[in-house]
Amino acid sequence: MAYDNDTVMRAFRLYSQLAMNGVIEKDRLQEYMADDEVRGLLDQFAAEVDCAALVAGDQLFLIPLVRLSPFHVSNEYLKKTYMRGSAVNADLYLMYMTIIVFIGAFYDSYQSLEPTRNFIPLDEWAVLVQERMELLKEHSEEELKQYEGEFSYNWSAVIEKWDVMDDIKETAKRQTGNTISRLSFLDTVRRFLMDQQLVVEIGEGELGLTEKTKVIVQRYFMELEYNRGILNFLYDLDNQKKNGEEAQHHAGDIEN
Repeated sequence: MAYDNDTVMRAFRLYSQLAMNGVIEKDRLQEYMADDEVRGLLDQFAAEVDCAALVAGDQLFLIPLVRLSPFHVSNEYLKKTYMRGSAVNADLYLMYMTIIVFIGAFYDSYQSLEPTRNFIPLDEWAVLVQERMELLKEHSEEELKQYEGEFSYNWSAVIEKWDVMDDIKETAKRQTGNTISRLSFLDTVRRFLMDQQLVVEIGEGELGLTEKTKVIVQRYFMELEYNRGILNFLYDLDNQKKNGEEAQHHAGDIEN
């Protein structure tokens, strides 16, 4: 399909702004929405760098779809910007997991499309992460090793990192300088999510999802292609446990 020069340049100017800032605000969004050719060209430009142009509310975002995209946030950038100088990959694995747990807490199931709550307090987020950790511990070391290869996540290291951040023992551990608290770690994750416009502060210590996050969840978060089965792994174990408890309860009713 041939495009005239004016259309190409309008699309390229929009894409340049999107690539530079990661977002196009309401005042220029109409240029993208109103012209099919401009929109089609910009979407092609985004696809060439393994990204998608995504409308959320009255904003347009550039969303990287694969790790190799030049717009993907690198591990080194995360360590340098948000972590302590001694941060290792296990800290990032834990960060990713806490984000998955945070987003998942807003939905009835990982296949639902609309959030069922408005906000989550920071301390409740910590409790939810702890619940996931306890379920991970129900796997044997051999099973965790198998899943580490399958999902490229070092689950054992994630559990160890979280256990070290024991708020109850924080007073004693702070003296050694070996750890930070769980709430402090989650606050670091909160800063990253806010910088990426993925969460908004509803009240003191209370976080809600932005329209950007809701759209990403609807289009990508639940898709096996993008989550690589990690959601199944984290939440199916809980479902299996509940099913087992229900089966035991049912067996007890029969015996009675």
